[in-house]
Amino acid sequence: MKKTEQHTEIRSLSELLLDVRDNLKSEQISMADLLEAFHERGFGFFLFLFALPAALPLPGLGINIIVAIPLLLLSVQMALGRRTVWFPEKLKARTIARKDLHNIIDAALPWLKRLEILIRPRLGFITQGIASNLVGAFAVLMALAVCVPLPLTNTVPSFGIALMAVGLLMRDGLAVLAGASIGTFWIAALAFLGQTGLKALIGVII
Repeated sequence: MKKTEQHTEIRSLSELLLDVRDNLKSEQISMADLLEAFHERGFGFFLFLFALPAALPLPGLGINIIVAIPLLLLSVQMALGRRTVWFPEKLKARTIARKDLHNIIDAALPWLKRLEILIRPRLGFITQGIASNLVGAFAVLMALAVCVPLPLTNTVPSFGIALMAVGLLMRDGLAVLAGASIGTFWIAALAFLGQTGLKALIGVII
């Protein structure tokens, strides 16, 4: 009975966005307003927000560092055990027009509702407590991988972070594990290729 009650308390991401859309009445919505609206689920929302552009399969050309800095800021806080997001005051003061925010939410809702068919609350212990610190540590490693200044190197680790972020928002530990696995595999592949290339270069020189 307790498990059922706990399950029903978890709102879906689409429901959460609808609440945000309906409850924020100001003409200009600040980052501070969004932080307050998402509260303890802010890490999932902002990780997804910043990881998504870098997850697109486009050439880097500077986007790596642009998205890696906020991803590192968020993931380090998670790894250190913070339960709510901290942003500098200047960033919290940045605003978006309410109309633009509504348009973004309305455009995202149909896709999110399709996504929620696959992603749902399960293995929730992975998204909370000390386990969320470990999720943050994995996100730090992936954000560092995003910093690698090579075309397309940001895509896979950013996708891993985005998938983990959706898992955090939906309390879906399986999605978190999938995102962490994707990112870890990519980092291991980069390390292997880097080591192999270094050995080959040393062999040529010697």
